[in-house]
Amino acid sequence: MASQKKKNAFYAQSGGVTAVINATACGVIETARNHRDRIGKVYAGNNGIIGALREELIDTSKESAATIAALRHTPSGAFGSCRYKLKSLEQNRAEYERLIEVFKAHNIGYFFYNGGGDSADTCLKVSQLSAKLGYPITAIHIPKTVDNDLPFTDTCPGFGSVAKYVAISTKEASLDVASMCESSTKVFILEVMGRHAGWIAAAGGLAASQAGEPPHIILFPEVAFDKARFLKRVDETVKKHGYCVIVASEGAQYADGRFIADAGSVDAFGHKQLGGVAPTLAAMIKGELGYKYHWALADYLQRAARHIASATDVEQAYAVGSAAVQFALDGKNATMVTIERGKGKQYRWSIGEAPLDKVANVEKKMPKSFITRDGFGITQACRDYLSPLIAGEDYPPYKQGIPQYAQLKKVLVAKKLPAFKLSK
Repeated sequence: MASQKKKNAFYAQSGGVTAVINATACGVIETARNHRDRIGKVYAGNNGIIGALREELIDTSKESAATIAALRHTPSGAFGSCRYKLKSLEQNRAEYERLIEVFKAHNIGYFFYNGGGDSADTCLKVSQLSAKLGYPITAIHIPKTVDNDLPFTDTCPGFGSVAKYVAISTKEASLDVASMCESSTKVFILEVMGRHAGWIAAAGGLAASQAGEPPHIILFPEVAFDKARFLKRVDETVKKHGYCVIVASEGAQYADGRFIADAGSVDAFGHKQLGGVAPTLAAMIKGELGYKYHWALADYLQRAARHIASATDVEQAYAVGSAAVQFALDGKNATMVTIERGKGKQYRWSIGEAPLDKVANVEKKMPKSFITRDGFGITQACRDYLSPLIAGEDYPPYKQGIPQYAQLKKVLVAKKLPAFKLSK
């Protein structure tokens, strides 16, 4: 009878992946394995929540302890992620009922959803509906987003490593353009992620150790873009320093809310598809000022760069995964694991929690106190916030010059239910 009461767990990765999301998976699975007396198997969604809807459950018990441990230093989403947003209960209750049917069929009592704001909303709804349907699921949301825009948590696992990559890339590219500016390139633009919040762009500011050093201009979504002011600052900077380095958030926008790089389409979550702010800015500069330029799109490189991950970020990513399991065992439900920053000059952090009904669909933007008055840089307060998050190196093991990452078997559990058609 005891084995019947012991529930299995389901873990899924959601949305854009990070350099450390697998460290969170490692934390979940290893901690669950340490509590075999209370948790049965850990199933992972094959390609995120789609795996649950399709009843494609990966049996992580088929993976060795060494393979699971290797997840800690493996980038991307080892089990597969997806950009599939479940609609509201009113629009498509069938999807939520299907999740609960699958969980019930496979004796799953714990749901660990690793993602951003949309997954927090899904996690909350699963918790609420499962209770109403008589098969209560313990749902714990585990934060993950490179955008660092989830509320109530000091930072989001995944952000620290992107911030480190962007700061380093800005520094190195700046040295390159500075060495060539006398006879060649005058302007370099690095486009980084950040649709509505400028945290990643702000991290580029860490490349400067003193006033006047690049990046000379940072463009934030929180600050309305003024073309005339921007071009004037570029021209002044080139004339003063010989070159100008710009870090631009993909979500930089005009005062009326139009994105500089609006491509005119939307993604699976209904978000505007952005078409490239860097080449748009470069065209402005070339057309108005005539300066030779280069631009780079960090894109997947910034969020996949496990080789230069922040040690702080890796540690926190593992910790939130481990804490999620402990929260579930302690009887907590419909909650998100958070990271709490301690007081004092020396950086300290601990694990906290926030109720999902307060978290879902809330976005945390850059505070005004983190952006300089001219809107083109970061303040000392921002620097103090960001610096500990990129601290330390946690290199993966290398073989013949190439990092070695986990290779999963991804053995699927036998299906028990009829096929389910996903909504479009």
